[in-house]
Amino acid sequence: MHGLLLVLATFLASGVEMVEALTIVLAVGITRGWRSTLVGVATATLSLAVIVALLGPALARIPIDALRLVVGALLLLLGLQWLRKAILRASGYVALHDEAEAFRTQLTAAQAAGTVIRAGLDWYAFTLSFKGVLLEGLEVAFIVVTFASAPGTFPLVVSGAVAAVVLVGIAGVFLHRPLSAVPENTMKFAVGLLLTSFGMFWGAEGAGVDAFLALVSLGLTSWLRHQQVRAFTAG
Repeated sequence: MHGLLLVLATFLASGVEMVEALTIVLAVGITRGWRSTLVGVATATLSLAVIVALLGPALARIPIDALRLVVGALLLLLGLQWLRKAILRASGYVALHDEAEAFRTQLTAAQAAGTVIRAGLDWYAFTLSFKGVLLEGLEVAFIVVTFASAPGTFPLVVSGAVAAVVLVGIAGVFLHRPLSAVPENTMKFAVGLLLTSFGMFWGAEGAGVDAFLALVSLGLTSWLRHQQVRAFTAG
């Protein structure tokens, strides 16, 4: 069950971020051409792979209790941020994210932008697609790295993220339009709950809550035994 929730969390988080990245890539590619756009996508993807490769081993060198505490705190902060936005949108205090409107905005901006050629590339198309994929992917990379830091979770976490990226990519290629029908807010709500839950669980383990509970239980046992002895003596 624990493994299934990890896969679900990484799949949903990766899916949400990649849907938003796809909107940017499609708008730029359709308007400015695909060569420079796809070079930007490839460069951003390579950068994310390097970040994951560097952060993964670094986290692995942290003692397990300290690692749980750090990862738990970071996941809790990230999860609460996702949950806050989802609650505000679901309750009507903030407008729901409209992928179709975001696509139209990006399309208009790409059409109005001037053309600057650097290294044989349309620099606007390259930089926008690079930034779009990198910024949306950083959150996914962080979630993958933190989840994968737990023993035995790496294959599960990576499979969830890869599955989401592949599915969104295939949908984008075949539909050739933004995935506005995807229930992003519902997915963000679920991700926020999962990240917050894992953050609380791992943070509590790292902070030594099990030891605290053991002490409280032993103390309560001793106190009750003492009360029983007093009652027996008084009787």
